[in-house]
Amino acid sequence: MGRDEDGAERLLTIGEFSRRSRLSTKALRLYDRLGLLVPVQVDDASGYRRYGESQLAVARLVALLRRLDMPLAQVAEVLAAPGDRAAEVLAAYWDAAEHRFASQRTLVAYLHTRLGGGEGGYDMYEVKQRDVSDQVVLTEQRHVFVMELQTWLPEAMDRVVKAAQAFGGVVGPGFAIYYGEVSEDSDGPVEVCVPVNGPLESSPSAAMRREPAHREAYVRITKAQVAYPQILSAYDAVAQWLSANQLTAGPPREVYFADFAAAAPTDEVCDIAFPVLGGA
Repeated sequence: MGRDEDGAERLLTIGEFSRRSRLSTKALRLYDRLGLLVPVQVDDASGYRRYGESQLAVARLVALLRRLDMPLAQVAEVLAAPGDRAAEVLAAYWDAAEHRFASQRTLVAYLHTRLGGGEGGYDMYEVKQRDVSDQVVLTEQRHVFVMELQTWLPEAMDRVVKAAQAFGGVVGPGFAIYYGEVSEDSDGPVEVCVPVNGPLESSPSAAMRREPAHREAYVRITKAQVAYPQILSAYDAVAQWLSANQLTAGPPREVYFADFAAAAPTDEVCDIAFPVLGGA
């Protein structure tokens, strides 16, 4: 570390600090305003900034983190984290980024197929059919917009799963039925269901009804493909398949057959299914 003759740390102008840290002067002024990288000295009259040479290590770390497209709020969290905690913050950020990239790759693949071929854009999915027996289900229903869905849906599923304990527990995959579009502008409604054993009777903690037997067309998707709006490509795939086969369908549903939290982005976790009602 550079020192003056009196032993004090050498101070650098913003221009020199910019060159040596590989951060622009514009970025340095922004980081100063945000409290992310504050100069050790600011001249009251001229406003000239001076940085300590020891701040170069922090500045270079900031430059590297920004090359990862890390938001400034998380950069600040890394800088403030003690010891190994900084590495944990970085790991959490990159795990989320990789999940986002996996989801975006899926969406790009779908859009590439759709834009390149028009018809047949669902060929990236394998649409299958199956018969589903009638079942008694505990349910919770709500009008919800897409930004609320990611919070409400798992919480509602937890509530009906807990209510199912009074009937011996859940006996099959839980599912969510979409009776209307869920987006930034439309709010469904959505119904969360879990199948249980026992007679159809009133439950004190959840509504109960019988889900009729039906045949359904479905595709199986991975955890990465569940993210909105990527998941819409799977809905489109089944809808296009139904149209091509001149079939009509009931409200679509998402069938959850795996532990979503424990799954990797490439693990299959969910079916997008449409009850088949008959020919057009």
